[in-house]
Amino acid sequence: MRTILQLNTSLLGEQGQSSQLAADFATTLATASGARRAVRDLARDPVPHLTAERFAAFGTPASERTLEQQRHVAESDALIDELRQAETVVIGLPMYNFGVPSTLKAYFDHVARAGVTFRYTPDGPVGLLTGKKAYVFATRGGRHAGTASDLQTGFVRQFLGFIGIRDVEFIYAEGLALGAEQREQALAAAAARIGQLAA
Repeated sequence: MRTILQLNTSLLGEQGQSSQLAADFATTLATASGARRAVRDLARDPVPHLTAERFAAFGTPASERTLEQQRHVAESDALIDELRQAETVVIGLPMYNFGVPSTLKAYFDHVARAGVTFRYTPDGPVGLLTGKKAYVFATRGGRHAGTASDLQTGFVRQFLGFIGIRDVEFIYAEGLALGAEQREQALAAAAARIGQLAA
C-alpha cells in the first residue's frame, strides 16, 4: 500500500496552522488515492539534536559499535526506514526567526547518512531516496516568499534534493499575523490549492 508521511514541525504540534494544512492535504490525498497516512509529530516526539557521540556512531562500522552507538543508529535507522517507505512526504513548516524549526533540523541531521540516504561520488553527492514527491506547507506571520528573508525554501529544497527527493512543491500561507482579513485570505488560498493538488 502506498504511504504518505506527514511531518509536523510546529511547536504547537497538530494545533499549529502548518500542521493543520499538512493534515488537510495528507488526509484528502490519502482518501483519494487509497494510501496510508503516517504522521510524525516532532513536537510530541522530538528527535534529539545531533551530538558528537551520535555523529561518531553513524560513522562507526556496525561490528565495532558500542551498545550506546547501536541505540543511536537504531533511532536514525527507524526514521530513515519510515521515510524510505513513503512515496509522498508532506511537511508542515512554520517559520521561526526566518528559519526552520530546530526540531526539523534535528530530524534532517538524523536522516542524512552517508551510504544510506546519499553517497559520495567523483562527481559529487548522489541522493538515494529517489522516486518521491514532497509537499511543503509553509506558514508565516509576515510575507517572505520570493524575498531575501525567505531562508527556508532554498534550504529545505536543497536538503531534500541532497537525499534524492527532487520533486518538491511549496504551498505558502503568508501574512497570518497581519490581520484577520489577510489571515483568512491566505488560508483560503492554501485550502483552494489543497483541493487542486489532491484532485
